[in-house]
Amino acid sequence: MRRAERLFRLVDELRTRHVTRADDLARTLEVSPRTIYRDIAHLQASGLPIDGEAGVGYLLQPGFDLPAMTFTHDQIEALALGLAIAASLDDPDLSLAAHEARAKLQAALPRPETRRLADAPFFALRRSTGAPVHARLIRRAIRQRRVVQIDYTDGQARTSTRRLHPLAIWAMAEGWMFSGWCELRADFRTWRFDRVQALILTPDCFPEDPARSLAAFLARESCDTAAP
Repeated sequence: MRRAERLFRLVDELRTRHVTRADDLARTLEVSPRTIYRDIAHLQASGLPIDGEAGVGYLLQPGFDLPAMTFTHDQIEALALGLAIAASLDDPDLSLAAHEARAKLQAALPRPETRRLADAPFFALRRSTGAPVHARLIRRAIRQRRVVQIDYTDGQARTSTRRLHPLAIWAMAEGWMFSGWCELRADFRTWRFDRVQALILTPDCFPEDPARSLAAFLARESCDTAAP
């Protein structure tokens, strides 16, 4: 890893952590603690507001940010792969947005002629399942924290009407699903788009509640998956 790229990654790590020891940073960046000490000293001398010292830990003061579009090579490749996946989806809005985002990122990158997102060797192939009819409304509901009402038919052919707080969309090879908080069950649930008979975007907004958030849903799913 080149030093410039390592310095960018070091600043990124400091931005996402609290007080951090050089040993922990060294393991993450796969270098020696002595290299971290030198890099920290270089960044401090360059004017970055990093507090701390060797043996105690380091903290990047809040409010500091890197200039826009300062990506490492690995970050560029991650973006290229993510955009390739989005472009391959059956949702025409997301596919078009992925192509437009790639063009904007490419134009904003330093030395764009040497970092070609369009030519990155990453491809995403998936079986076409057709874009879900209600995907656009669910994306809007997630962005605006809007409650939706659906008529839903479950695996036993039972139909119910329920109000939901959408949190996430899953685009999978077998089809599309979305997850959220169900007011009827007072719990998290995941629904298949192809079983939604009708959907209404209501004017009601659901509040930010840590116990009913996407982070809480993912934490519980992780625990359920890890359970024997």
